[in-house]
Amino acid sequence: MTDVSNLIIRPLDREHDRPGFHCGVVSLDDYIRKQASQDVKRRVSRVFVATAVAHPNVIVGYYTLSSLSIELCQLPKTLARKLPRHPVPAALIGRLAVNQSVQGHGIGRMLLVDAIKRTLAVSDDIAIYAMVVDAIDEGAQRFYEQFGFSLLSSESRRLFLPLKPI
Repeated sequence: MTDVSNLIIRPLDREHDRPGFHCGVVSLDDYIRKQASQDVKRRVSRVFVATAVAHPNVIVGYYTLSSLSIELCQLPKTLARKLPRHPVPAALIGRLAVNQSVQGHGIGRMLLVDAIKRTLAVSDDIAIYAMVVDAIDEGAQRFYEQFGFSLLSSESRRLFLPLKPI
């Protein structure tokens, strides 16, 4: 089940085995088990899951996408001075997690690339300036930084990636 080429990413549905997902972070495990479906139903977040073709209901990893605005004062001054004087639209990767049994096999990278591709696809119709993510810890922060994300401020682990360079 670790062969990334045999994974598909699709929206979360009722058939997915949410209780069987274990990434090792209680808040991320609890989210997929208890809250993800409600967030989708309320239209506050979209949840996408990676599953193996051979086991379409077993969640190998997941991520969430929603929208938000970034206040201009949160952006680095070099970027902010080039933008209009109002909040800029962004897409938020609210959570990204990989099942413990398959961590270290590139599935997190695959999920992140999928989130960016989905965001770029809708950015042709809806303005989206950047991707934003709240890294849960230092390890997650390093993961996102290797893909070009940078800190929005030194007080938090919120990172962003302008979509224009992509």
